[in-house]
Amino acid sequence: MMSRLEATKYLVSRLNDEIVVASLGNAKYDLYSAGDRPLNFYMWNAMGMACSMGLGLAMAQPKRRVIILDGDGALLMTLGSLATEAARKPQNLIHICWDNGQYQLTGGQPTHTAVCADLAKIAEGSGFEHVDRVETQEAFQSAFDRSMKGPGPWFIHALVGPEPSPARPPKSP
Repeated sequence: MMSRLEATKYLVSRLNDEIVVASLGNAKYDLYSAGDRPLNFYMWNAMGMACSMGLGLAMAQPKRRVIILDGDGALLMTLGSLATEAARKPQNLIHICWDNGQYQLTGGQPTHTAVCADLAKIAEGSGFEHVDRVETQEAFQSAFDRSMKGPGPWFIHALVGPEPSPARPPKSP
């Protein structure tokens, strides 16, 4: 399994003027630790809403790439958002889902991805033309680099371990 934090650090090292929307929990904590910046938006108390926020920003800012950092538990709460993203087809959207198969922050209860759900197949079935399922740092880097160069929308389903996050950002979006 790859490290969510190391993948996030790689992502941050490649950023210029992109907007990054981080879902609540570990996605947000890792992004803050990897490199806080004015174009990071940290979701608080809005489980499952990073995809809607990211899609709205991508539509409002079509000349700026928007990256969503999501978790499997949060995305499972709003699966319909994948169909909406695919239907709207924002060329500037990259949706990354860190999948550790659990609701880690509330005690490690398994999500449906630990049992049967495959988020990459759900994204494909929703209409995403660009879907990558990655399990290693090298595969993530390759998929992310491709997504930064080509038109989207992109969905990257990243299988990660249940590592703890290093730091929490201040409680303000």
